[in-house]
Amino acid sequence: MNDFKLKISFISLIAFIFLNKLYPQNSQNKSGFGIEVPKEGELIFDGTEKMLHDKWTYWEGPRLSAKLPIKWKIEQDPLGKEKVLNAFDLNAKNGKYGAADIVTKKKYNDFRLHIEFFIKNKDGNSGVYLQNRYEIQIKDGDSTKHGIGAIINEKESPYSLYNGLGKWNSYDIKFRAARFKNDKIIEQPIVSIYFNGKMIHDNVKIKKVWGGPFSGLDGGNNNGYGITPSPGGIKLQSEGHEVLYRNIWIEELELENNDTSF
Repeated sequence: MNDFKLKISFISLIAFIFLNKLYPQNSQNKSGFGIEVPKEGELIFDGTEKMLHDKWTYWEGPRLSAKLPIKWKIEQDPLGKEKVLNAFDLNAKNGKYGAADIVTKKKYNDFRLHIEFFIKNKDGNSGVYLQNRYEIQIKDGDSTKHGIGAIINEKESPYSLYNGLGKWNSYDIKFRAARFKNDKIIEQPIVSIYFNGKMIHDNVKIKKVWGGPFSGLDGGNNNGYGITPSPGGIKLQSEGHEVLYRNIWIEELELENNDTSF
């Protein structure tokens, strides 16, 4: 009986090893919820006031009307015990983007970003900006290139994957910054994105910065085509809507190849 159990255990172990090789469970290749911060990664919002003010500030764009300290409120997760960040800011009421957006103090080139968000109300609107330039849209009720999950104005919303109002959603983003020679762009920025654990954009080349000078860095340069070599922070947009954020982390990368696939 003991020999039989030993054989079964051995067979189970071999099967486990085989399946893990066939379907690796490395969290760095996965997406969705509950993913731990990688060893080389950095948590940039943990639900505390301290981290919010230590790592973030208002973006000092041409439309800024908010004043430090950041007025975005930390509140209770509607569905859990965590503390979360609410993007509502009176300065951005009625969709006045650029007036009270927050951005990380640290600037990045290539990276992997994980972020979870929750839209409270119908037509709720915010956005995640890569390098404070390229917007990955967060917008309820829109399935166009301006809708949730869209690479703004370039790739349409995968709206069917949206969990809906009053539920948490997640983005896992791998980004490679534009490459330059003598300050002239020679390779476009590239991004791959998972939305709620499903691949939605794979190795998409981003053409330009959309939205003009109020949207982010280089938005006012040559109609958004005048991208400069300087790195930029992760920016979260306030448009006067209650959009919540939690569990935001980033891992800096050095992507030599022109590839952002997970």
